[in-house]
Amino acid sequence: MKIIGIGKNYVSDKAEIADIKTGDQLIFLKAESTLVTNNDNIVFPSITKELAYEVELVVKIGKKGKDISVETADSYISEIAVGIDYTAKDVLAASRANKGPWALAKGFDGASPISSFKPVSNFPDLNNINFDLVINGEQKQVGNTDFMIYNFSEIISFVSTYMTLEPGDLIFTGTPALGTGLNVKGDHLQASIEGELLLDFKLI
Repeated sequence: MKIIGIGKNYVSDKAEIADIKTGDQLIFLKAESTLVTNNDNIVFPSITKELAYEVELVVKIGKKGKDISVETADSYISEIAVGIDYTAKDVLAASRANKGPWALAKGFDGASPISSFKPVSNFPDLNNINFDLVINGEQKQVGNTDFMIYNFSEIISFVSTYMTLEPGDLIFTGTPALGTGLNVKGDHLQASIEGELLLDFKLI
């Protein structure tokens, strides 16, 4: 099972999309061992002092596909969840200084907590899904898929030109342009889709 992430995929002003949208998407991979499910609490990772959170919608692939067209790509989505794409910012900075990859900064244990999944049929318009993140009772991030630079279909089509997508593969589709920040030990994170609380855990 692959966990695929897309970076820098949201704008705060939709008028910006036309100038930004070049066709080149920023894609990275995360290890399966980064996953945390069932709203389990996460032990704050000892490898970082700068744990950055990004709330994202996560799509699950339901059938095998290669070189998928944009027009048919939505049919490859079986379910949708909300998750946190964690980055160890200090680890990433050290890697970038040596022109190294993102693997350790994105691939540590606990770096991908996700909620339970909802059938894609629950979402009549994939380009109008609301989600948000609350930390310690304070709303930190608010997103709507209409502000994506590359929508779900475009992501799936692009990725499938490089690698075959398999049932169960997960794609973290990007975080809202505003509100990302750092977590500390003891933080309580709650993420919702369309007002329904789905992800609820603490850093311990």
